[in-house]
Amino acid sequence: MAALERRGIRAHVARKVSGSAVDGRTARGKGYAMSLRRRKMIEEAFGWIKTVGGLRKTRHKGLERLSGQALFAFAAYNLTRMLSLMRTAAA
Repeated sequence: MAALERRGIRAHVARKVSGSAVDGRTARGKGYAMSLRRRKMIEEAFGWIKTVGGLRKTRHKGLERLSGQALFAFAAYNLTRMLSLMRTAAA
């Protein structure tokens, strides 16, 4: 932890409503707000991959087959994300 502090990197810890380890000074920083936005993006991606991509309950056994299914799901997510990004750029 001290090595991260020397480099100016702060760990992001989720803030609870009461009894939180994160005080107000940390939660009002720009880095904390950016971390929350990035976290939301990542959570949305994994949520999509689990529900739409079918990785909540796998169809295959074995590391090789499961890796293929995961690769396909992540590629499908990336394609849908690229499509939505291209639509907003064209508008």
